[in-house]
Amino acid sequence: MASNKPGKCCTEGVKHEGIAQGEFKTVGGVRSYVIYPEDKSTGKAILIMTDVLGVDSINVQLIADQFAANGYFTVIPDMFNGNPYPQNPAPGVDIWSWMKSDMPNTDKLDPLLDEVLKEMRGSYECKKVGSVGYCFGGKYVVRTLKPGKIDAGYTAHPSFVEREELEGILGPLSISAAETDFIFSTEKRHETEDILLKLESPYQINLYSDVKHGFAVRSDLANPREKFAKEQAFFQAVHWFDHFLK
Repeated sequence: MASNKPGKCCTEGVKHEGIAQGEFKTVGGVRSYVIYPEDKSTGKAILIMTDVLGVDSINVQLIADQFAANGYFTVIPDMFNGNPYPQNPAPGVDIWSWMKSDMPNTDKLDPLLDEVLKEMRGSYECKKVGSVGYCFGGKYVVRTLKPGKIDAGYTAHPSFVEREELEGILGPLSISAAETDFIFSTEKRHETEDILLKLESPYQINLYSDVKHGFAVRSDLANPREKFAKEQAFFQAVHWFDHFLK
């Protein structure tokens, strides 16, 4: 694999403060958080695939708002059908038991994302679509990075990515990696580099010090180093899309 399976670190972090500016709509038959840029345009769009905390996490909604502020119509589909990993799990519930009983697989999510993309490119008239994937969502950035689906991809600290999936990308991919990450580990990062070196698609891998898995979504913003890394990872994504989606 190009990254390992999710673990406890996929659920740890800090809940951010703020008021989301978007709204929930049904896109491709899927309940989705949607936000428009100031000019209401939809030509350039971002599809966000979330971590296991799902679309109702304020953290990822605020990130969507930031992409919209940079000119991108942004959609976050509910990949977990209202049943993400709970932010305040009951006693006895852990990430491993949730993965076994409730985590959706590719047979379910591939067609779900296809329907969301179909409507984005159809009634929403999105001409260029970039995908963003955090942790769990990184796998689906890789799986959809193909002509007719996604034009450019970005993922931070991906999990569950199979080697064959990464070898199959047919578009530009940018990756933000954490210094401390047992899922997208140093070994897996180097394996990823070896794979990407053999492909024709443009790629970028940035390594951020003083942070761990999940930093691009759940950093402690009171910690200056974590705040800096989170912000720079976001700018990395924006600059990538500004180049490849224009």
